Amino acid sequence: MELTAQKLTAEAFAPYGEVLALPEGTGRSYFEDALGNLRPGARASLSMSVRAPLDALPLQANLLERHEFSSQSFVAIDASRWIVIVCPHAADGGPDVAQAIAFVAGPGQGVTYRPNVWHHGLTVLDRPGSFAVFMWRDGTKGDEEFVPVAPFTVHVPD
Repeated sequence: MELTAQKLTAEAFAPYGEVLALPEGTGRSYFEDALGNLRPGARASLSMSVRAPLDALPLQANLLERHEFSSQSFVAIDASRWIVIVCPHAADGGPDVAQAIAFVAGPGQGVTYRPNVWHHGLTVLDRPGSFAVFMWRDGTKGDEEFVPVAPFTVHVPD
């Protein structure tokens, strides 16, 4: 399977969560619609992550992850372009890779994946990127699940 990443927009990403963007002027924007914690004992978790850029394009994806009981937010602190790949949960379990879609996010953008949304790990382009990551965790294997998938290719337009 081959995908071509498209520009990340709130409308296109809506089935999977929210796109986070700075306000156009001074002020504050709130992004709580996609936040979710489905476990009363889970605690809020805020972390920082730095990623090296992808060595070469196209991206070869063969592993997806989900957080069945928690949303997960990535807020770019210092990043150029980065790749967001999502797909729904299949009726028979696991990721529905046939429905995967890829986006290119830019500086000043972030995303919140809703609980149970399958996604590819954080992948940056052009230069190293740093991000704040927010989710809920309770220390069990329900915090995150990684599954190998049939490899697919993601092309990123210039």
